[in-house]
Amino acid sequence: MSVSRDDFSIAFRSALLQRGGAQKFSILSLIILAIFIFFLDVYGFVIIKTTRSIINDVIFRITYIVSSPSRLMPDLGKGIVSHLNLKEENEKLKEVLENYKSLDLNLEYLTNENKNLRKVLNAENIINAKDIVLAKVLVDRNSPFLKSIIINKGTQSGIQKGMPVTQNNYLVGRIVDTNYLSSRVLLLTDLNSRIPVTLDTDSSQAILTGSGTKNPKLEYLPEEYEFKEDINVFASGKERIFIPGTPIGKTTEKGEVKLHVDPNQLSFVTVILTRNSKEKF
Repeated sequence: MSVSRDDFSIAFRSALLQRGGAQKFSILSLIILAIFIFFLDVYGFVIIKTTRSIINDVIFRITYIVSSPSRLMPDLGKGIVSHLNLKEENEKLKEVLENYKSLDLNLEYLTNENKNLRKVLNAENIINAKDIVLAKVLVDRNSPFLKSIIINKGTQSGIQKGMPVTQNNYLVGRIVDTNYLSSRVLLLTDLNSRIPVTLDTDSSQAILTGSGTKNPKLEYLPEEYEFKEDINVFASGKERIFIPGTPIGKTTEKGEVKLHVDPNQLSFVTVILTRNSKEKF
């Protein structure tokens, strides 16, 4: 009799271990557990209410957290779009601001250039306007001894070789080469420059010689001539190129002439359209 009971138990356990039996047992267990919990809830056990409350709170919190992206996504999308629009607008404003800065710089440059032009024109009022040509310096050719500049006016404007060049009515050099739209000016400081000048109250005669340095030198002065500072030097006009009395600079104790115009700071010059046509250069 005991053997038959053991066989029955073994057979029952084998049936439960089978897949189909295991699934039926699981479903049955869940049904029994649900009925048990239902009766506990109906009879109002405190532990069931507390457990249910905790479970509900947990579920609600999880639901809130899980649903947050869907609720925040529209606002987040609007925020991202707004940020991108602000960034794009900021870039455009920066570009506009840079353009305005560039315009301000151009305006400042043109204003300064206009002031310089006015100074040049006002300083050259002793000569008829039709006898002068205002030119802009294009290239400043500097070397240890050769000093010359290129201007933006040439034979089209009536400029010829040998014509004097001034700035603010002060002599700076002469035309030595011409093209149709440009010319080269030999400055007073050039090593090849030689100009007859007059100075002192006695109208002493000398030759202003360029030495490649900032200040040209005075040569062929009267014997035992004593150099003094701040003696005005003028073009004598004996070479029949420069207008007599054109101011050049002032003497130093070393026998040099400090020019009224710094040859390294030339922006605009005027070409005097007068010279002796018989003079050869």
